[in-house]
Amino acid sequence: MIVTAVHRSATHTMSKPTQASIRLLEGLGVEGDAHHGATVKHRSRVKRDPTAPNLRQVHLIHAELHEELARAGFKIVAGQMGENITTRGVDLLGLPTGTRLHLGDSAVVEVTGLRNPCHQLDGIQPGLMEATLERHATGALVRKAGIMAIVLVGGEVHAGDTLRVELPPEPHRSLEPV
Repeated sequence: MIVTAVHRSATHTMSKPTQASIRLLEGLGVEGDAHHGATVKHRSRVKRDPTAPNLRQVHLIHAELHEELARAGFKIVAGQMGENITTRGVDLLGLPTGTRLHLGDSAVVEVTGLRNPCHQLDGIQPGLMEATLERHATGALVRKAGIMAIVLVGGEVHAGDTLRVELPPEPHRSLEPV
């Protein structure tokens, strides 16, 4: 399990440029990123309640999603869908709420929930939002556009850093959109 790329953007743009490293700050998120802060920064959520806690400090997407999308005809590169951290080798969508991800030498984030894909994905390529959604055999909607987390322990994160998963105590709670 590895970090394949890291990204940040100081403005509210969909895509985030790839960086050599990012610094995670405890309780705040990615230093220099538009979603950095203790309270919600996502524009639609700020309109609802600007004092709500920021459960979306760090956005992670698995590189395997980019490959799946490429097989479906999309040309997506890491960071283009707005993630801060691109990973490989871990089933991010299958993790329970409260999972801790140890990134590199010191950083630790706690998984808070799923990213809810939005229509802005279609601005990258038409049909991309629909491609990040599917229906489970039970009829339940499956959101594949990554997960969100908060920073428990700050630190530098680089491409090539290892990633270690620490599951929370049982019973596990499935991820829900945050």
